[in-house]
Amino acid sequence: MTFSLELDEDQRDLRDWVHGFAAEVLRPAASEWDEREETPWPIISEAAKIGLYSFETMATFWADPTGLSMPIANEELFWGDAGIGLAIFGTMLGVAGIFSAGTPDQLAEWVPQCFGDADDPKVAAFAVSEPEAGSDVSSMKVRARYDEAKDEWVLNGQKAWITNGGIANVHVVVASVDPELAARGQAAFVVPPGTPGLESTRKIKKLGLHASHTADIFLDDVRVPGSCLLGGKDKLDERLARARDVKAGKAPQQSRSQAAMQTFELSRPTVGSQAVGIARAAYDYALEYAKNRVQFGRPIIDNQSIAFTLADMKMEIDCARLLVWRAAWMGRNGKPFEAAEGSMSKLKAGEVAVWSAERAVQILGGAGYSREHPVERMYRDAKIFTIFEGTSEIQRLVISRAISGLHIR
Repeated sequence: MTFSLELDEDQRDLRDWVHGFAAEVLRPAASEWDEREETPWPIISEAAKIGLYSFETMATFWADPTGLSMPIANEELFWGDAGIGLAIFGTMLGVAGIFSAGTPDQLAEWVPQCFGDADDPKVAAFAVSEPEAGSDVSSMKVRARYDEAKDEWVLNGQKAWITNGGIANVHVVVASVDPELAARGQAAFVVPPGTPGLESTRKIKKLGLHASHTADIFLDDVRVPGSCLLGGKDKLDERLARARDVKAGKAPQQSRSQAAMQTFELSRPTVGSQAVGIARAAYDYALEYAKNRVQFGRPIIDNQSIAFTLADMKMEIDCARLLVWRAAWMGRNGKPFEAAEGSMSKLKAGEVAVWSAERAVQILGGAGYSREHPVERMYRDAKIFTIFEGTSEIQRLVISRAISGLHIR
């Protein structure tokens, strides 16, 4: 399949549908939920009732052979509001964790439970980061031990900065099975609803994305059935054996692909599309403000410095979107990210979001610094996109390694 920049009728309908929901439901509620710093369950329920938040809709997104449905929907939702948008679509990271490593039977069993149903919606979480293992996931300390007599895995340790942590129906937890193999000794596990031993004692107060729940979780002898190991034990044993042979010099160096990185590669274009949504929202608001704000007897957009800034914002946003769409298409069609195109899309979009939101605040001046206008919230919300799911520095490291073939540090 060839890559096309022209959206088909179904994609245009999807864009308009999600945009309408974002404009009519998210935007009017954005300030309230930002102030409350609570999960907006009523809005998640509303999204579920119209079919926007559901397993069926997610499956439709994934089925799009162009790969563009997911970024299109995310951009529009985050154009509405990033905090509520992440509260609604934060589940997708947990789903991506299951999708990237799970068997067909595991997908069929667990993905629907990530969403619940229209009458009782649920959310999911993907637990990777730890207090001492953020960008360096190879330093992970959460351990998974296999109890052969009971065919159960026992998980112990702490995860940090987890979206939906503790309130999720399904937690996907990445843990170290063989610490001596570092990243290659890790695996992903589903922790089913109500499993004893998984607790969350602290919800984190954040700079932005206030409507999205972020928390630490603690795993204290959490026992899950053997069937909860994503991909199955036979596949894990084969992978660990190859990694041990590589370490012992009995086999050539293999890819360092592991559970967390596989998920991030799938999700980075989607995260990039979320950042594009914030950037576009800031640009749209600043453009209208500049056209209507009169100083010295004329709209401020008549000033070349303002007009040129808006022109640069529009250009950068379009550039970021094109990188996101390219990476999404490549990922969906099995094209290898030989130049780290997934990381490129997330890096560019995240930095454009921060820059555009900051420019929007500057264009509004003092008004932009007040909570009477949404650009200050957009500015706060945008910053995390240069940090989570790989900092800008890590993205540049991934790209530089890909284009050079060298293990740059």
